[in-house]
Amino acid sequence: MLLKRLCEYAETIDLPPAMYQRTSVRWIIDIDSQGKFLGLVATSSGGKRDRGIPMLVPHVLRANSIRAKLLCDNAEYVLGFPRKVKDPIKQSKRKGDALKKHEEFKRVVHECASNTGEPAVSSVLCFLEDERQLKKVDPEEIADADNLTFRVDGSLPVANPAVQLFWADYTSTEQESEENTIIEEQECIVCGEPCHPLPRHPVLIKRIPGGQTSGMALISANTNAFESYGLKASLIAPTCRKCAESYAKAANSLLEGENTHVNIGSLSYVFWTKEDEGFSFAKLISRPDPGEVRVLLTSAFAGKDAVTNLDKSLEASPFYAAALGASGGRVAVRDWLETTVANAKRNLARYFALQQVVKRDGSESEPIGLYALAASTVRDPANDMAPNVPKSLLRFALKGGPLPHWLLFQVVKRNRTEQNVTRPRVSLIKMVLCSQKESGLEEKMEQLDPENRSPAYLCGRLLAVLESIQERAVPGLKATIVDRFFGTASSAPASVFGRLLRGAQPHLGKLRKERTRTYVALEKRLEEVLSGLEGFPKTLALEDQAVFSLGYYHQRAADRAEAIIYKESKEQEDNSEE
Repeated sequence: MLLKRLCEYAETIDLPPAMYQRTSVRWIIDIDSQGKFLGLVATSSGGKRDRGIPMLVPHVLRANSIRAKLLCDNAEYVLGFPRKVKDPIKQSKRKGDALKKHEEFKRVVHECASNTGEPAVSSVLCFLEDERQLKKVDPEEIADADNLTFRVDGSLPVANPAVQLFWADYTSTEQESEENTIIEEQECIVCGEPCHPLPRHPVLIKRIPGGQTSGMALISANTNAFESYGLKASLIAPTCRKCAESYAKAANSLLEGENTHVNIGSLSYVFWTKEDEGFSFAKLISRPDPGEVRVLLTSAFAGKDAVTNLDKSLEASPFYAAALGASGGRVAVRDWLETTVANAKRNLARYFALQQVVKRDGSESEPIGLYALAASTVRDPANDMAPNVPKSLLRFALKGGPLPHWLLFQVVKRNRTEQNVTRPRVSLIKMVLCSQKESGLEEKMEQLDPENRSPAYLCGRLLAVLESIQERAVPGLKATIVDRFFGTASSAPASVFGRLLRGAQPHLGKLRKERTRTYVALEKRLEEVLSGLEGFPKTLALEDQAVFSLGYYHQRAADRAEAIIYKESKEQEDNSEE
């Protein structure tokens, strides 16, 4: 299904010509119509990692064989310059290999000139066959990995439509001549048409985290364990040449687009729709703009189409998403999602609604990107983040349904390890709990809920109040009671809160003498929380530990908001007196 959808997408976008792909070209060899060398032109500044400007040029998979790319290749093929090595024996062998590659390059150019009759291609052939002209190119300027192409009287032969058609026919004929003797005609798994399936698909997929920079195959049996019925490599899924090229180019186009892909951890997520409707799911998920999210929420809850005024027919427009990862030189499809644009938008609106929690200072919530949510569950996101975390969040954002309960365990464990509660983790707690239960909890979990009489929630609030008492009584503390006791307080409240309450009495006494107004406010807050508790639970289950974190965060945010308001009112009073 994924291949078919990618091929459909390929028909809606401007793809490179057949067997062309975007490649960095570092040098342009300028020649005239007679094949005379005019100069070697650098396409860019020439830093160590600078391989030149991207250009659409002929492409072919080589593996370990000698196969030339028409009119654009590295120095071994184009000029016969061997790769540089210090060992004289190896250098001698490299010279022989470079000569063979150069001869193959000339042969392909000769065939193109003969078939197309294009004067520019004939000019390139004249240059290649003239040793005096070749020697005018300085090999010291060109790095081994640099690609070169030709410009004849100001025009690039690789961009000539006749050359592009020749290359498509040539590579197709070359492939078929290799296959017909050994591969029987079969039905393409994508289009269903009879074909001679490709033993290796011609275009590799690039830009997947942790994958090979040269690209990886989506369909390839690279060990015996994946082979069946004697079928090897890409023959395990018979695919015609057109479909094999289309799906890979479509995938590469999605992986290049800023608004069609998101990289999170070891996975790349790609998104596309059957019809272009001007809404970027990738951007909103990875870099949510508060204004756009607000419009999405308003539109969704009003029963209207989100963000843009779309035709009603687009409500049934298909929406697709795939999670791609690297696995031993191959592309692994970690997840596949197919729904409608309307459903995806509604689910995305709920995803943002459920993550709404006040900021640390009690101010209005702002949307959090998917990476920040997933990264909050581990110490080192670059190395520790399991693919299942962002995958579950993304599936929830686009497909809906409940979030897995194990995600709650990840969050609670991180809170206990860090002895701290962050807004992304509180948002995750709210998202998991609300997604697994009936609606109506969302607004109550957004900020401090004085009506919540859950023992776990009240214990979390109590720890926050006790921390505030300590901070007011002993300013400048490097470590508070939360840094020492959060883990125990959130899992076994009865074992620690008696001690914490006794420890708070000297602090309250100090505040009563030195800061009466602060003492009165904190004492009142302490009494309010304690009045709802009949006793301290001996232990808290996983879900209750999550609710404890919620209560702690809400109380701290409310305290900070109150402190900010008091400070602002105090400043206004002082200014008015002046």
